[in-house]
Amino acid sequence: MMKIEINDNKKWQLSFTIKMVLLATIGLMLLIPLEMIKSLIGERQKNSEKVKEEIALQWAGQQNICGPVLNIPAIVYPAEKESEPYKTVFHLMPENLVISGDIQTEKRHRSIYEAVVYTAEINLSGEFDIPVLNTGERNDLLCNDSYITLGISDNRGIRGGISINADSAVIEAMPGLKDTEVFSSGITFPVKLQKEVKKIAFSSRFRISGSEGLSFSPSGKTTRVNLSSPWSSPGFNGNFLPVSRNINEAGFTAEWLVTDLNRNFPQVWTGRSFNPANDSFGVDFIMVVDHYQKSLRSARYGILFIALTFLAIIFAELTLRERLHLFHYLLVALALVLFFSLLNALSEHIGFNPAYLVSASATVLLISFFLRRLIRNNRPVLLISGLLVFLYSFNFILLTLEDYAYLAGNIGLFVLLAITMSLSVKLRLFNKDKDIG
Repeated sequence: MMKIEINDNKKWQLSFTIKMVLLATIGLMLLIPLEMIKSLIGERQKNSEKVKEEIALQWAGQQNICGPVLNIPAIVYPAEKESEPYKTVFHLMPENLVISGDIQTEKRHRSIYEAVVYTAEINLSGEFDIPVLNTGERNDLLCNDSYITLGISDNRGIRGGISINADSAVIEAMPGLKDTEVFSSGITFPVKLQKEVKKIAFSSRFRISGSEGLSFSPSGKTTRVNLSSPWSSPGFNGNFLPVSRNINEAGFTAEWLVTDLNRNFPQVWTGRSFNPANDSFGVDFIMVVDHYQKSLRSARYGILFIALTFLAIIFAELTLRERLHLFHYLLVALALVLFFSLLNALSEHIGFNPAYLVSASATVLLISFFLRRLIRNNRPVLLISGLLVFLYSFNFILLTLEDYAYLAGNIGLFVLLAITMSLSVKLRLFNKDKDIG
């Protein structure tokens, strides 16, 4: 009689081991639909980015404002008699530059996608100090051919006309750039300088539209920029951060102060030697809830959901001495996988947080009712449902923590492993006492 019990026990151990191996295989196979869902989320995200680009093409793209720059052409006579005279342009940066901007933002929608656009009221003022200009060779300045340029990365965003007050004269802008040695896009103000003039004060006020972000180049020897906007989630970018900023639900204000010692170009040069746009700084208008990124991050925990749920069902089997078919495990796993697809689909319409609540609730209820039909005992079903509620809650917390998600995730997994090990000790998987007796 004892021999039969030992044989039955070994058969049970063998079947349990085979089942664990098969469940592990199923779990690994489910990585395929999880990857497909993550690929689909990435594709939907690319579609969203494409729509944003299309909206930017119709409205205006990210704007970078550089300058103004005073440009003075000159004829240079080389020292070598055999060499021919040539023409060059001196590019002068302002001695000081003060910029203030009031930025009004709005969301533009196309189908289920949206993008941030803005219209900014820009005021800039300052003055040019004109030094002695030379290239080390004799030159004649062509003061009557001088001009001021203002770099604007996307001219389509200009709203209305632009004029500049320079040397007590109001000068209307001409479309395009007279030369592209400093900027690749912008506008030109023709200025006729008097040779005896050593300082030129200037000021300008204009409206410009764009999308996603607005930045400036530190063109002045001292550049001060003050921006304000009702947008409550700015992202400060570029080579310089604000020296002061204030962000709340009503919007933000920010101030930058940059000197010529902070940047990588001088006050005066000729030709294409430097590109001031490389030292730009400014603000991005960030969408607070990017549900595609959160859905993708959530899907990365898919295999963890499946493994822990399988483990909970296995404990229920061992405790109640009931048997569930592998097909039942597969159906539960598919419900868990479908959660991530449902989450992304709903979040496109109702936002991430409501979509997460609806998707998680539907998944927990579906699995709970399914297991209740299979297991005629409320306690293990409630425990498994509680585990799923914990997992979805824990996953949501990880998504909101961002910077501390990795640390919190590892602590949570360590605690779950400790609980699992503690519970496994109470289960006599090999029935040792029975064998001895």
